[in-house]
Amino acid sequence: MASTPPHWSLFTATTSNHRQTRQQPNNHRQWLPPRVSSSPRGSRLLSSAPPSSSATVAAASHRKLPTFSPLLTPNSNGLSSDFSGRRSTRFVSKMHFNRPKTTVSTRHTPAAEDALQSVTAFSGDDETFQSLISSFESTLRGSDDHTFLLRELGNRGHCDKALRFYEFAVKRERRKNEQGKLASAMIGTLGRLGKVDIAKSVFEDALSGGYGNTVYAFSALISAFGRSGLYEEAIRVFDSMKSYGLRPNLVTYNAVIDACGKGGMEFSKVVEFFDEMQRNGVQPDRITFNSLLGVCSRGGLWEVARSLFDEMVDRRIEQDVFSYNTLLDAICKGGQMDLSFDILAQMRGKRIMPNVVSYSTVIDGFAKAGRFDEALNLFDEMRYLGIALDRVSYNTLLSIYTKVGRDEEALDVLREMASAGIKKDVVTYNALLGGYGKQGKYVEVENVFAEMKREHVLPNLLTYSTLVDVYSKGGLYKEAMEIFKEFKSVGLRADVVLYSALIDALCKNGLVGSAVSLIDEMSKEGVSPNVVTYNSIIDAFGRSAVTGSRDGRLEVGSSSLSTLTGTEDNRVIEIFEQLTTESTNRKKKDCKEGVHELFSILEVIRKMHQLQIKPNVVTFSAILNACSRCNSFEDASMLLEELRLFDNQVYGVVHGLLMGHRESVWLQAQSLFDKVKEMDGSTASAFYNALTDMLWHFGQKHCAQLVALEGRSRQVWENVWSTSCLDLHLMSSGAARAMVHAWLLNVRSVVYEGHGLPKVMSILTGWGKHSKVVGDGALRPAVEALLRGMDAPFHLSKCNMGRFTSSASDVATWLRESATLKLLTLHDHLTTKANTTMRSRDQQGQASLT
Repeated sequence: MASTPPHWSLFTATTSNHRQTRQQPNNHRQWLPPRVSSSPRGSRLLSSAPPSSSATVAAASHRKLPTFSPLLTPNSNGLSSDFSGRRSTRFVSKMHFNRPKTTVSTRHTPAAEDALQSVTAFSGDDETFQSLISSFESTLRGSDDHTFLLRELGNRGHCDKALRFYEFAVKRERRKNEQGKLASAMIGTLGRLGKVDIAKSVFEDALSGGYGNTVYAFSALISAFGRSGLYEEAIRVFDSMKSYGLRPNLVTYNAVIDACGKGGMEFSKVVEFFDEMQRNGVQPDRITFNSLLGVCSRGGLWEVARSLFDEMVDRRIEQDVFSYNTLLDAICKGGQMDLSFDILAQMRGKRIMPNVVSYSTVIDGFAKAGRFDEALNLFDEMRYLGIALDRVSYNTLLSIYTKVGRDEEALDVLREMASAGIKKDVVTYNALLGGYGKQGKYVEVENVFAEMKREHVLPNLLTYSTLVDVYSKGGLYKEAMEIFKEFKSVGLRADVVLYSALIDALCKNGLVGSAVSLIDEMSKEGVSPNVVTYNSIIDAFGRSAVTGSRDGRLEVGSSSLSTLTGTEDNRVIEIFEQLTTESTNRKKKDCKEGVHELFSILEVIRKMHQLQIKPNVVTFSAILNACSRCNSFEDASMLLEELRLFDNQVYGVVHGLLMGHRESVWLQAQSLFDKVKEMDGSTASAFYNALTDMLWHFGQKHCAQLVALEGRSRQVWENVWSTSCLDLHLMSSGAARAMVHAWLLNVRSVVYEGHGLPKVMSILTGWGKHSKVVGDGALRPAVEALLRGMDAPFHLSKCNMGRFTSSASDVATWLRESATLKLLTLHDHLTTKANTTMRSRDQQGQASLT
């Protein structure tokens, strides 16, 4: 640990690569993130092409990473994609809905229309088809008619007929440039149909035939590869153009930018093509910027997307509804839901009316942020404006109703879908399965899955992952095992979501060694672990008695699966059988807190850093929860001190607060709180709960109270208190106890100001079953012990076992007692000399005022 890793924030990713990149211009624009290098260029697509000229490249600067001892040795050949927990993603391509189509050619003759009808209706053999198209030879007028027929046949899905007509038309044409137009049209048509291998074959035949050496043929093939997500192949085609003496034009650059974006390339790499096109005198247009916005959308780069949008205005490039929809998608994926309202208003101000995609995007964003009321209000607005819901909108609405338990409304949505002629698809059923599963309605889950099969809707990978996750979290391991067996029988391969569900189930049952072993297995299967996978492991290490084995692997007593043999499928089934046994005869194990479990967490963080898997706020909360369960202040402070090497902004603040350096780090803490405020409510709540729990646990009680009040002021917990009631049911025990002190001090000030109190004073803790907080059963007894320790006149309500009540007169009398103020005032166990001096000055200042 002598070497310091590069800044590795939970909230801001900054990465560097040791690869080559395109030459960069000197004038960097503000909307560009720090440059990272692009992947090296592959070999030329065509072996027959002449040697290409060498391109000028600049090596990207990079930082040397330290060498860490591995937690395990996964067989990973690349970086794991960041997993945010979103099981389904609306791709930007769907935002083309309702976008006006550009007519490529309108110069065809009426004879082409007649030929299209005849060819479309034809159902005979090849020989007869050849006779049919030969009969049009005298009436069709050149390549305009031919390209019209090719495109229209493709739009109707008649790929084979389009290919046969293309062969006929190419042979009929004698001019190379006209043949090139036909080849470009055929390649583009095949690309839209997803027939990229055939498109490549047509391109190579045209090239060898002497009529495929055109910018438009190359551009069409680049676009075809891009539509299938094959951006590396698209780049190779782009690079090979120079070997044929061709200069890329606007269409070419737009095609390669779009291909790279759809293939998942990072924005900082895609924008290198943007720089190159401008250096070559090719000016970007609206399609260029829309493609760049699409890259931002996929990556959630909402700030970059906004800057791009502003640059479009500066360049006087008119934005269309597609531009706005893509910007909205980037903003929503970045969690900036309040900003999405401003964008919708801006659209109306420019007389660009939001369509169903605009609303669906924003609604989906609010739903994923857990802000269901606002999402439902937008649905009402859609109906008021007369915007018809589409399949995506209905599925989102259905998902919201099932998640919040409004089953009658969910049934109404299903009936409305049926009346609109929209059949339930796999997304609809997955929404129902996930919603009912979250509510623990396993009978409904079983019925929905059975109906799905009756309606011949094929379950997909997400369906099985959802079911395994639902049953595993519900402790129904036998049912989960049967689902897994069915999943394997249909020939699907497990993905990271399914593996993560299995690992989480193992961790929740204390079988951490089995979970570690399963991570090893998933890596061997070519599935890279993600942040969710490791978060489960970190949380489990904070709960289990962990020891380090001699060979460097981590084991948990006898629960390691190192003795299991057989295939990966058999191992997973054995895991389910083990879980079934554990669930029927499970005894709670006492957690042996100490250096071993915290050391194991540090090893996990090292491994995540080695694999360049970016931690998130859930990782942070799991680590703090582990510290809260540890009875050794030295061990917890040591862990946080070590973690500062990975992210000094986050762990530096936490370590400073724990060590009593509150005044010196509070400004940094405010910045950290600002970033947490941008996250969804449940994630922000978990952050504040974990931080206050740890501070309270180690005696930094006044600091814990300040953090809890900070969360209240930022509305992390809505409607926490009024004069008559304090609602704690979404808080951890540390946050709740800190808030009790703060609330009672506030009530005391009301009493001393001479104001009356409501007749009944209440403190709500819930039934101790709130799902938002780990270790939730401890909340009510913790609050009860706190109240008794202060001899507060609150008693458990007979009709509500999660509510403490008292009369106003009893509370007022107790608060006026001389000893009460001392009981309510919290102090920190550790304070620095600077803090003590500052507090002494404050007290002297207050004394002089009185």
